Amino acid sequence: MQHDIQAINNANHNNPYGFLGLHANDKGYLQINTFLPEAKAVSLLDEKGKTVAKLDKVDENGFFSKVTRRKKVFAYQLKVTDSQGERIITDPFNCSPVLGDLDIYLFNEGKHKHPYQKLGAHCVEHDGVKGVSFIVWAPNASHVAVVGDFNNWDGRLYPMRKRLECGMWEIFIPQDATYSTIGPGCHYKFEVKDANGNLLPLKADPYGIQAQVRPETSSVISAEIEFDWNDEQWMNSRQLRNERSSAISIYELHLGSWQRDQNNEFLNYRMIAERLIPYTLEMGFTHIQLMPISEFPYDGSWGYQPVGLFAPTARFGSAEDFKYFVQACHNAGLGLLIDWVPGHFPIDEHGLAKFDGTCLYEHEDLRKGFHPDWNTLIYNYGRTEVANFLRASAMHWLDTYHVDGIRVDAVASMLYLDYSRNEGEWIPNEFGGNENLEAVAFLKEFNEELYADYPGAFSVAEESTSWPGVSRPTSDGGLGFGYKWNMGWMNDSLEYMKRDPIYRQHHHNELSFGLVYAFDENFILPLSHDEVVHGKGSILTRMPGDEWQQFANLRAYYSFMWTHPGKKLLFMGCEFGQRAEWNFEQGLDWHLLENDNHKGVQRLIKDLNNLYKSTPALHQLDCEKDGFDWIDHTNAEQSIYSYVRYSADASNPVLVVCNFTPNVVHNFRLGTPKAGFHKEIFNSDANVYGGSDVGNLGGVHSAPTPWQDRPQSIDITVPPLATLVFEIEG
Repeated sequence: MQHDIQAINNANHNNPYGFLGLHANDKGYLQINTFLPEAKAVSLLDEKGKTVAKLDKVDENGFFSKVTRRKKVFAYQLKVTDSQGERIITDPFNCSPVLGDLDIYLFNEGKHKHPYQKLGAHCVEHDGVKGVSFIVWAPNASHVAVVGDFNNWDGRLYPMRKRLECGMWEIFIPQDATYSTIGPGCHYKFEVKDANGNLLPLKADPYGIQAQVRPETSSVISAEIEFDWNDEQWMNSRQLRNERSSAISIYELHLGSWQRDQNNEFLNYRMIAERLIPYTLEMGFTHIQLMPISEFPYDGSWGYQPVGLFAPTARFGSAEDFKYFVQACHNAGLGLLIDWVPGHFPIDEHGLAKFDGTCLYEHEDLRKGFHPDWNTLIYNYGRTEVANFLRASAMHWLDTYHVDGIRVDAVASMLYLDYSRNEGEWIPNEFGGNENLEAVAFLKEFNEELYADYPGAFSVAEESTSWPGVSRPTSDGGLGFGYKWNMGWMNDSLEYMKRDPIYRQHHHNELSFGLVYAFDENFILPLSHDEVVHGKGSILTRMPGDEWQQFANLRAYYSFMWTHPGKKLLFMGCEFGQRAEWNFEQGLDWHLLENDNHKGVQRLIKDLNNLYKSTPALHQLDCEKDGFDWIDHTNAEQSIYSYVRYSADASNPVLVVCNFTPNVVHNFRLGTPKAGFHKEIFNSDANVYGGSDVGNLGGVHSAPTPWQDRPQSIDITVPPLATLVFEIEG
């Protein structure tokens, strides 16, 4: 008895549920044991509220015990007298296990579709009693307890039951059992001791669905209020909006720095919705993409080092506030994507690192388990419980929050064992190669589950190498993503655009080369946050020349992008030509819109989006080679490119001409695939955008003059540093 009491006092009892509560002693009589440090007196009550026994205080730290005259187990409660008076409580150590056999089986198999509905903290009714259930995976721990502001962070009070079948620890704490009522809003962590009994730093809940605002690091019990979703119309129609033949133009943003209030403080999810959604609609974008909003400790990571993969960051409000934001997007006709980071996690001591004293989520060998670039740890994708945890975190956003897409960050770092490593710093796979086969299997299973269970949702890979089949179905040997960022196009095109126009003729293939592989994947053309940080400057300031030429270059480049095969993504601020590099600590420079040049760029993006959406030839075959044909990609001397975009039925094709020099070209003859009137439907040099207004007075008729291997041609004026779009009628 004294040994057990001492173990409870030291928070290292190896079977607290076998000792605390009501149990038969060696003579068959029921004995009640309870640890209540604040209690002055404790009585055992039967199911009718009758006093069965008054317990003896057998230890000065607050251990009470009594052997009863009963031998038959009965339902009971405890009457506790303390400094606050008398209260009746339900004994947590009399509650039945929370985890069922099916849950355990699915956990062990790594096939649990909704583990977040069991693991973590949940306000539930269990054994007919209201309270909070806690479940956490820590198979190598010798002790796990729930601590929080409801028990003075005392790890002796609620040691958890270890389920040896699966390495889970669980406890159900009735509402009435705590000195300060447990429930929504309470802060908690897990007290964990390793296999040798060494106390680890307190751990936040890996499956926690709410967290404190940084710099605090506790998990928060959520009320899990049933949200009244009314976005059925969107959810039922999003399949058509997200498929390859649809116009997809994405506005990427960082919630903390799109706009801030007058005191430079964050806006709430609801306030952001009121401002952002009308603006995004007005600008003509079809989707919003949020940089990571999974809870993260350090603002400077922008969310790419998360510790709470199941919790929307509390910086901007509650989970319910975020649901409101998602629903507002949908009801306005906007899709919503989020960044998701399964490639690595931070070493913060309250996070997943050495969670139970072992490398539970990460690899023990740093050659596989550590990212030198980011000073972060790498998940062990080959461990079924870890892979299940990660997949479930992604599906949680689709299921619980109705998001429409998952953009997976840093896929290349997952695929290659030698990513950013020198010889001798990595371990080859079983075949001697550098492919991370476990990560490949994980990504395939992630995509298979997403597309099978969430119709209309899609996945996007940020993958910077030539890994084959990233956006091909897994049944065809691909990774199964819906789309892939075209990082090659982005790098080559920006490299070209920063050159002085005098020298562009010598690098002509930097813009045309992307069409060699443009249809190998389902591409998204990204001008993302990565292009406006770390000393790169803004997109505008990378353009050469004086102010007029900078803006003209930018307008021509954006227009080239919007007429090039591939879906579109633009980072916030780029749509009005932000001059400064993006600064995550303040809002965008909206005052620039008082300047006509910036306002012109903003109008250009709005018109490009509307042109892209309303012109089937510019989006229906974005990912098909039949949707594109060069007219001339060899005119290096004049730095002019010309090409045709086709719709699925080949009607009303559009002809695009891009001039990347400041020279006006008169009487420019161009072959065309079709006779008829060529209506000039877009000109980036138009006066309304800040251009010189050189154009073709609404359009030109083709002539039966063979040119560039085509029986028809047109004679046009090409404006300086500009892109023209003609719709071929007839």
